[in-house]
Amino acid sequence: MELNQVSAVITGGASGLGEATLRNIVSNGGKAAILDLQEELGNKLVEELGENVIFIKTDVTNEESVQAAMETAVNKFGSINTLVNCAGIGAAEKTYSGKRGPHDLSSFNKVIQVNLIGTFNAIRLAAEKMSENEPNDKGERGVIINTASVAAFDGQIGQVAYSASKGGIVGMTLPIARDLSSLGIRVLTIAPGLFETPLFATASDKVREALGAMVPFPPRLGYPEEFGQLAQSIIENPMLNGETIRLDGAIRMQPK
Repeated sequence: MELNQVSAVITGGASGLGEATLRNIVSNGGKAAILDLQEELGNKLVEELGENVIFIKTDVTNEESVQAAMETAVNKFGSINTLVNCAGIGAAEKTYSGKRGPHDLSSFNKVIQVNLIGTFNAIRLAAEKMSENEPNDKGERGVIINTASVAAFDGQIGQVAYSASKGGIVGMTLPIARDLSSLGIRVLTIAPGLFETPLFATASDKVREALGAMVPFPPRLGYPEEFGQLAQSIIENPMLNGETIRLDGAIRMQPK
């Protein structure tokens, strides 16, 4: 699928990796709906990027909210053929700490709800809309790109909730790809390493340099545009399916 044929919905598209993917799609002639809770950022992007972008305030954990967003995107663009899941949150808490006691169950649940269940919620409802598309000349009706993390494989101390949520995304990638194969819908996941995202916005230059130095090559934090570049390759290459791709400069995270 070429980018100028893309009608996408991007969860978490108002900032970070989602924003970079949005910009890449639109600059290459595609259309995209931003599904996010950040109204100010989302509306600024619409104002900047023009008529091929819309913002829809969306809670990915809420069935009705995502369903309404999918309907709005289809009404605007005529159809949707691409979903990029970038909405996510983090948490830092040990399973048990002598000072704090057991991991707070509500915070664990919130991370799972947003990162894992929110991703699946968007997948299942986007797939419904994609199933109505006419296949292109390669038989494709759509492509779904999820965002996991190297934490799915190399979770650090205090990352149990985050790692569990991202591991779940990795684990469901292949079965969903198999589920949707008869419809001509491909499903892949990107597992980024350390990237320049709002997560690191408040970190000092010294901290950011230290984190970047952990990456074998290139020894720096990843750029969101590089995530968008990989998303483009996934969209354009019809043989990519059912796989999780690490985008991490060969980093393997240490315990802390």
